[in-house]
Amino acid sequence: MMQIKSGWLCGIRQVPVSHFGARAKPLDISLIVIHSISLPPQHFGGHHVDALFTGALDPNAHPFFKDIAHLELSSHLFINREGLITQYVSFLDRAFHAGRSEYKGRKECNEYSIGIELEGSDYCAYTISQYESLDEVLNSLYQAYPRTRGAVAGHNEIAPLRKTDPGAYFAWGRYR
Repeated sequence: MMQIKSGWLCGIRQVPVSHFGARAKPLDISLIVIHSISLPPQHFGGHHVDALFTGALDPNAHPFFKDIAHLELSSHLFINREGLITQYVSFLDRAFHAGRSEYKGRKECNEYSIGIELEGSDYCAYTISQYESLDEVLNSLYQAYPRTRGAVAGHNEIAPLRKTDPGAYFAWGRYR
């Protein structure tokens, strides 16, 4: 099991970002939100996710980037197609991953959730390496933040009118 110290997973790639905020209640972590991301859409690999979350995405590098380069977005974790885990924001802080959202009648999920981005899309399966890394991360999170056990939702579930990720190919049977 991976250790978590001061809100950071030990032994993984860490790229701290400035796109985050303080949680009103840092220990009120009670939800894990699964997302998917690929930049540009349907393209995997490269540095664009890091660039987006660090505020360094070049709006001229791809036509899609013009609409998103200015956004202040982040996630706690990103798991690429090979299973490599990157952490951008301490779990004790609020990442900007959920937007306007609600889970079981409780609004503003960023305040009490951990966001995990999987490199992928609504239109393809995730890799075994991603699921293995996600399993390890979730077990560590359940240990450190027990209220998250059994509280894993897709972005589509907390913002159903806006979002569709992680998509139909995500293996929910592993986690529910």
